[in-house]
Amino acid sequence: MKPYIVCHMMSAVDGRSLTDGWNLDYAGELYETTAATFKADGWICGRVTMQEVSHGTDYPRGLASTPLPRTHYFARRDAGQYAIAIDPRGLVAWKSNTALDSHVIEVVTKQVSDDFLAYLRSIEVSYVFGGESEINLAAVVELLAAELGVKRLIVEGGAHVSGAFVNAGLVDEVSVLILPLVDGRPGHPSSFEIAREAWKTPNYLRLASVEKTDHDGVWLRYTKV
Repeated sequence: MKPYIVCHMMSAVDGRSLTDGWNLDYAGELYETTAATFKADGWICGRVTMQEVSHGTDYPRGLASTPLPRTHYFARRDAGQYAIAIDPRGLVAWKSNTALDSHVIEVVTKQVSDDFLAYLRSIEVSYVFGGESEINLAAVVELLAAELGVKRLIVEGGAHVSGAFVNAGLVDEVSVLILPLVDGRPGHPSSFEIAREAWKTPNYLRLASVEKTDHDGVWLRYTKV
């Protein structure tokens, strides 16, 4: 059974979601406070975001003396919360198996290197295979539900991961925290990005709630039609 999936984003009034240079010292706390209300069993981010969270730059090579089987590895099955990294090629250099008090699960493809898998095992980071060369998000979330009992997930970005989940029809609720600024800088993505040719059709939503937050923000919550 698929978990209930919330996509929780923070954006400028014009929909830009890259927060660097915003100079809003309250933004991070406001985002985390609203995210916590969903009481999710796990939170999902893409490679770029997780590289920032991991604070690592590389991992040691040569740990795999023999080829490792391409089977799922769960170092923990009883975590209070999971940090799930969508990392197809295995590039996030975790320093430990914990991120923001959550047990880390790497979602990789079978093209990932044996050394990377061996390194994850050495620090007890869990990993699952999402496909041969591309990630099948639907299969991944169903696996997390079946293996770990995950009932509720929150997708926290970046823009391409959020876009991929929406485009795949997996998102039950879209939550957008709009902050009081306009950011038209070139190269700054919107809340949901994906290759133009890959986006199938517009996704229609129903407004569930509107809430004014501290610091003149607006919190919008939508559910699938």
